[in-house]
Amino acid sequence: MSRSIYEDPGNYSNRELSWVLFDKRVLSEAKDKNNPLFERLKFLSITASNLDEFFMVRVASLKDMVNAGYDKPDIAGMKPLQQLQALNTVTHELVEQQYSVYNKSLVPQLRTNGLKVIERHELLTEKEAAYVDSYYEENVYPVLTPMAVDSSRPFPLIRNKSLNIGALVRKKDGDGSLEFATVQVPSVLSRIVLLPSEEGKEKKVILLEEIIERNIQKLFLNYDIVCAHPFRIMRNADLSIEEDEAEDLLKEIEKQLKKRQWGQAIRLEVEKGMDRRLLEIIERELSITQDDIYWIDGPLDLTFLMKMYGLPGFEHLKEKNYAGPQPIPDLPADCNIFEQIRKKDILLFHPYETFSPVVEFIRQAARDKDVLAIKQTLYRVSGNSPIIAALAQAAENGKQVSVLVELKARFDEENNIVWAKMLEKAGCHVIYGLVGLKTHSKITLVVRREEDGIRRYVHLGTGNYNDATAKLYTDIGLLTCSPAIGEDATAVFNMLSGYSEPLSWNKLSLAPLWLKDRFLFLIRREKENAQAGRKGHIIAKVNSLCDKDIIEALYDAGAAGVKIELIIRGICCLKTGLPGIGNNITVRSIVGNFLEHSRIFYFENDGKPEYYCASADWMPRNLERRVEIMFPIERPELQKKLMNILNMQLMDTVKAHILKADGTYEKVDKRGRGTFNSQLEFCNIAVEAAKEQETLENNRVFIPEMHHE
Repeated sequence: MSRSIYEDPGNYSNRELSWVLFDKRVLSEAKDKNNPLFERLKFLSITASNLDEFFMVRVASLKDMVNAGYDKPDIAGMKPLQQLQALNTVTHELVEQQYSVYNKSLVPQLRTNGLKVIERHELLTEKEAAYVDSYYEENVYPVLTPMAVDSSRPFPLIRNKSLNIGALVRKKDGDGSLEFATVQVPSVLSRIVLLPSEEGKEKKVILLEEIIERNIQKLFLNYDIVCAHPFRIMRNADLSIEEDEAEDLLKEIEKQLKKRQWGQAIRLEVEKGMDRRLLEIIERELSITQDDIYWIDGPLDLTFLMKMYGLPGFEHLKEKNYAGPQPIPDLPADCNIFEQIRKKDILLFHPYETFSPVVEFIRQAARDKDVLAIKQTLYRVSGNSPIIAALAQAAENGKQVSVLVELKARFDEENNIVWAKMLEKAGCHVIYGLVGLKTHSKITLVVRREEDGIRRYVHLGTGNYNDATAKLYTDIGLLTCSPAIGEDATAVFNMLSGYSEPLSWNKLSLAPLWLKDRFLFLIRREKENAQAGRKGHIIAKVNSLCDKDIIEALYDAGAAGVKIELIIRGICCLKTGLPGIGNNITVRSIVGNFLEHSRIFYFENDGKPEYYCASADWMPRNLERRVEIMFPIERPELQKKLMNILNMQLMDTVKAHILKADGTYEKVDKRGRGTFNSQLEFCNIAVEAAKEQETLENNRVFIPEMHHE
């Protein structure tokens, strides 16, 4: 294929604009009337939290580039300033669409279903007003800190993502001049306040900022309130850490975290109709440009809808509850997990199958007298992590415990610092990652003394060791005691703790060492097979694809006749339908009730298929700037399970969006294909497998020993 296809920026999509399309796919789930009403609230809330993070990190990064005079175009030929200008247009459109869905669709339907959201300045009944005033006096007023701005009091520091009410006030006995005042809506109080209602009657909720605004006069007794409006700012939260110069990475990150609250303001949300005089003061003090102001027609910060989802009494408006993660047939309750792994490799599929065996793996290792050492990488863990507790217990029980805690895991830095200190106190050896690289791999090694010598047990995963997100994210895990993988796992930890890299590896592929080259080899092998008239087929499931070398290799393989089916949840810089490739490459994105997070790869290999799972996406940061691991799945039974997962996602007609040649996505055309929801089917399969296992265990017939007279 002509190399000109690779050099033409028109054959690639911009990473940031592709991300906005992903958030629009999430928004389409909020629009979809086939989804239960409260699920739609949840999806709309997710689009808002997604957008917040996007601004704090990606938009902030582009602004930094522009400020630094960095002018290099991306693979789609767009310079940072051009990207910012394009994003300004599409993010304003996205916000308008969010509030159109909220105001025109969700709020009226909530009302129809017995839940009314009190709108701004809406009149309350006498009874409701009395309740709101009483609630304010008892619960809200003691927490508030009103701040006025005058010659002796400078403009206050407005915290990142905080919701505030700005006001123009005038002294009652003054000269009539206007002064600025503000009060932060306290995040320690629930933003949703349920008003008292009679049994069976419509329920009403009012937002906390509305309660404060209705009582704002009580905060500024010597002033007349000219106007009051909510506003919210987003700040640059991208940490910049000079690791080479940081003597103590832990202290340096703690210092930088404080700055995150006060970084450059990059986005200002204000209530539609805000008094221009008030806006001008906020604009000036925060150094915000017109492009970065978002006029909001409704409540600021729609993430409150996730709390609304939790209101009692509306279960009929939610997805019928999945029975929850199911037990794994190969790991019956109370089994010795090491005995089970010795029998065969075990594949875990979360959240359909329970994450408990991963926790139990470490718990049993902590208590087992024959376990000598436990080594683990931690990227994101839950707030009250049982894994952390088990590791601490293991150290207290005298095991050698080494834990790599990635302090640079974005937005989890603070959490991880707390765990790192706790583990150190318990006697664990804590490593803080490698300079210049994030350790994103998910691996645990347990070294055990057995009758026939030392045996190594390994868990490898595509997702974090986080028992909370394991109920929401789809991920694959492997439990194995393969000597080859055990040897590689030891090498991984030796490399992380002592920088010693082995001369050769058995089964695992590591980034940034040679994982990218491995992927390029596997794709090229399919191309060569196709060119020789043999079958060429690639199926890859990742979260993001924006690495130019990988995209070029896929274009090359597609042009040679390799059938390439990509399942990409988020960013995709590859385009479909290019001349010379035609329909050989297809891309679909699945946005469902669970967050698609697993990375699975299938390569046909001329009838000897190879299957892999990995912690890495096809992004430069994963392949070149992080420690990542790809591991093979070699047991035929487990390969079959992986192929089933891939095939079912390729069959999805309910939650799948197809990437079209013009760069847009559309839902699958169901005509003649029926409805097939892969996530729902995975739930059903897990439930059925658990029932079958339970039946098997219940039907085990006890045969007593025969005693002969």
